Amino acid sequence: TANAVAAIPSLDKQSAYISSGTWSLIGIELDEPIVTEAALNYNFTNEGGVMGKIRFLKNVMGLWLLQESRRQWQREGKEYSWEDLLNLAEKAEPFWAIIDPDATDFLGHGDMPANIRAYCKRTGQTEPQDVGSIIRCCLESLVLRYRWVIEALEELSGQTITHIRIVGGGSQNRLLNQFTADACNRTVITGPIEATALGNIMMQAIATGHIDSLENGRKAIAASQMQETFTPTPNAAWDEALSRFKRLLATATS
Repeated sequence: TANAVAAIPSLDKQSAYISSGTWSLIGIELDEPIVTEAALNYNFTNEGGVMGKIRFLKNVMGLWLLQESRRQWQREGKEYSWEDLLNLAEKAEPFWAIIDPDATDFLGHGDMPANIRAYCKRTGQTEPQDVGSIIRCCLESLVLRYRWVIEALEELSGQTITHIRIVGGGSQNRLLNQFTADACNRTVITGPIEATALGNIMMQAIATGHIDSLENGRKAIAASQMQETFTPTPNAAWDEALSRFKRLLATATS
């Protein structure tokens, strides 16, 4: 992850990052660690980054929910491409149900759609039945968790976050990217996809003197890689969904 973060272009004090894959690592880059009781209570970590930087982050659920759901449908003889799943999700009714992606119900292998339905039933929600509704539930719940983490990052660091930079394989999920922009009401910029490899190469180039600084290394990566910007569309429904999400978390911990 340190290499992936190193490769993120224009990672300034107004930007958070999401290293998006099976898991989502959400954080900011700092010069000094945040060692407070509040950070401990939020379960954030200070990890070493490149050039003496600190990666202040939280590790949360990622595309595991979708991956396991797709594997279950394959076991049932139903083949869906990723494009198929996202098209079905886009057409599904929004905010049908919300889950806590980090609940222990969803950590293991198995019948993920059944686990999602069981969770919704247990929490008094209408169970999503069709494929599109289940995938949309996963995506919407993920980005509500993202927003929760972004707001916690602002609170703990005192910084105002205006941009979210998404790297890694999950950055190819354009529906998730747009949902992230809309839910968080912040501009999302994606890429590079192969951030870990590029960050590794960049740090070797710095070590051998071919690149003279982290800043210039990031500029070189930005100049050579495709990036895409997702502009948020204001929608009060996301705020209402966040309130539901927070109530869900409060109920689970009470």
